Amino acid sequence: MGSRRADDLVQSDVMFRILDRYVLRETLSPVLLSLLVFTFVLMIDPIMRYARELIEKGVDGWTIMELMLWLIPQGLGITIPVAVLVGLLMGLGRLSGDREIVVMQACGVSIYRLLRPVVALALVAAAATCYTLVVLMPDANQAFREIADRNVAAATENDVKARVFYQGLPGMVLYVDAVDLQGTGWSGVFLADTRDDAPRIYVADEGRIVLDLANRQVDIVLASGAAHDVDPADPATYNVNRFDEIVLGLDFDEVFPDGGLARGLNEMTVADLRARAAELEALGLSAHNPIMALHQKFSFPVACLVFAFIGLALGVTTRRDGKLASFAVGIGVIFAYYILFYGGQGLARSAIVPPHWGVWICNIVLGALGVALLAWRARYGEHRFLPALPRWRRRPPSPPSAGADASPSSADAAPGRGVSLGGGMGWGVGLLDRYVAKQYLKLVALSFVGLLGIFYIVTFLEIYDRLLRGDTTLDMVLEYFWYATPQWVYYVLPISALVATLVTVGLFTKTSELTVMKACGISLYRVSMPLFLFAMLWGGTLFGMSESFLADANRRAGELNRVIRGGSPEYVDILQRRWLMGEDGAIYNYAHFDPTAVTLDRVTAYRFVEDEWRLAERVFAGAALHEAEWQGRDVWAREFDDDRSPGPFETSAQLPLRLASPESFATERPDAERMNYRELDRYIAALSASGEDVVPLRVELQRKLSFPFVTLILTLIAVPFAVTMGRHGALSGVGIGLVLALSYWVVISIFAAIGSAGIVTPLLAAWAPNVLFGGSAAYLLLAART
Repeated sequence: MGSRRADDLVQSDVMFRILDRYVLRETLSPVLLSLLVFTFVLMIDPIMRYARELIEKGVDGWTIMELMLWLIPQGLGITIPVAVLVGLLMGLGRLSGDREIVVMQACGVSIYRLLRPVVALALVAAAATCYTLVVLMPDANQAFREIADRNVAAATENDVKARVFYQGLPGMVLYVDAVDLQGTGWSGVFLADTRDDAPRIYVADEGRIVLDLANRQVDIVLASGAAHDVDPADPATYNVNRFDEIVLGLDFDEVFPDGGLARGLNEMTVADLRARAAELEALGLSAHNPIMALHQKFSFPVACLVFAFIGLALGVTTRRDGKLASFAVGIGVIFAYYILFYGGQGLARSAIVPPHWGVWICNIVLGALGVALLAWRARYGEHRFLPALPRWRRRPPSPPSAGADASPSSADAAPGRGVSLGGGMGWGVGLLDRYVAKQYLKLVALSFVGLLGIFYIVTFLEIYDRLLRGDTTLDMVLEYFWYATPQWVYYVLPISALVATLVTVGLFTKTSELTVMKACGISLYRVSMPLFLFAMLWGGTLFGMSESFLADANRRAGELNRVIRGGSPEYVDILQRRWLMGEDGAIYNYAHFDPTAVTLDRVTAYRFVEDEWRLAERVFAGAALHEAEWQGRDVWAREFDDDRSPGPFETSAQLPLRLASPESFATERPDAERMNYRELDRYIAALSASGEDVVPLRVELQRKLSFPFVTLILTLIAVPFAVTMGRHGALSGVGIGLVLALSYWVVISIFAAIGSAGIVTPLLAAWAPNVLFGGSAAYLLLAART
């Protein structure tokens, strides 16, 4: 008897070990997929912002790749806990949907027994999160800052381009007539130093910028020129100082505001944070920031366990209709977690709670909720505490018309789907198109809503602390979301189409439906025809958005974003463009231009001696009105016989002026995202002769035509990939889709950067990604078994 009981215990232990491995296997894949999705979303912004900027500055590809890799630990510290919750909901929801949970409970496996594999997975995730935040992230963040700062600083010498106004130096406006082959030496230099109330103008034959990173110095060296000083209150007082060489020192921290290599809170280790907190307390200052940063390194790993309890409670159900509702509530849990997290930080900063409690409030509240939900689920497993999603009855297909061959056959329908392909081929193929389109559109909608929701959550979390502090209002945040949504849709729609295509064709392959379709004489090309048609529809939608409301929405979203983050409204219009090289060869500076009244406020014209780089005349007008010609008010003018002393001076209450045409002043500062194709084309034509670098704009102009084709190209390349990988399941299709989308975005950024740098033509820079991916898609599609 004892031997039999021992055998039963051994068999039971073996069964439970098999069950543990099975549950882990079913949940690990969606956890890893969720980790890939969320990390990919967080990496889009650095790729689009940092990578392109560094490529344009001439930083090599290996360095840029290294920088992107150093950014990953910071993202993983956030995405690992989130992936645990979402992955558990997906994996356990699949088990519930396939009634495997019912079988387990019938065999005596309680929900508490499932805690063992789930908690084991959460502990591994917690250990990985803790290692990432405590060990990897401080050194990774510091390495990123050091490499980025050194490369950006070194590349600053190459930023100045010929006949383009450069305003990257604080308080200065630089214009050079020519740049040497090394990119560091200038000839024909015009420099306006506006750091003082009375601006000083330098006109020099040669110049260069000198960087000393070791001593944190930035200098501009000018040779063989003159400095012009004038008192705005008494323009008759004018000085011209000739120099053979002059060195203008700049503030290193202003030139490189993020250039300090000292470690910030995110770059500090546990020991550094403790030392920093002790140092602040010794000085009698508040140490809540380093204390919260210290505890945050351990609160995020514990969140993995909190999400494990909640994921198990929401994901395990004996009802078939609970999977999607549990997933939706899970996303809400993530949202609630970060609201509590930032709310706790706000309470700590307000001294309402101790700083070490501020980052633990979210874990305490949601941890208690998770335990309560798990106990409730174990006791009342059949009761629903989540709202049921609406169901629509599937209408059976209409029978074929009289006289058609309606007899069943072995190839009548795709297994279990009710799709007839036999009999009248015209009716069958039409039904097939509707069937494929229905499956595809459901997946497009699911992917679209999910990815768009990630944008909403990530953006809200970035600005939530400002909302909590009262720096902005909820109405302004909602308005920003309203105007930012079109741009997010512009990014999300191609990825949604890609993922939906991969999953649709992959499921057809895995369930052998594609084999049945081929057996009925329908090729892969014909099956995919609805997908290609929808891809073209999405591409047309993208182009229609860019040519209609997208530019206006981006313009308004940019203004709101700047205000929400603590800045003043930044209107992208002619008010922001204060310097101009006119078609007459003169340099103009003005405070304001009104295109309606055609008036200029506080305009100065700098005219040069023909065939020489020195000032011939300087004219200032308090206001200028254009009717038949320019008429200036409160005018003074100074001529220069040479560059050693001022020449004749003239002043007048009103005087005709010789200025550039009003069209030259009416040209906006370019921003491709805030203009449609026609507007951008007109602005490029106007800017090309006014001292603006238009090569990057020509790249953006071509991209407005090339980018909408991304939906068709990614769909073309997704079909053969899905056929090949379809038997591995839908999750493999989603993973492949994200890799393809990330690859496409990387290639776009690389070619846009090298195109903006003038290495390749704008046409090639914009269309090369489509050519590369389109050619690969054509090869794979033609090579696939149809």
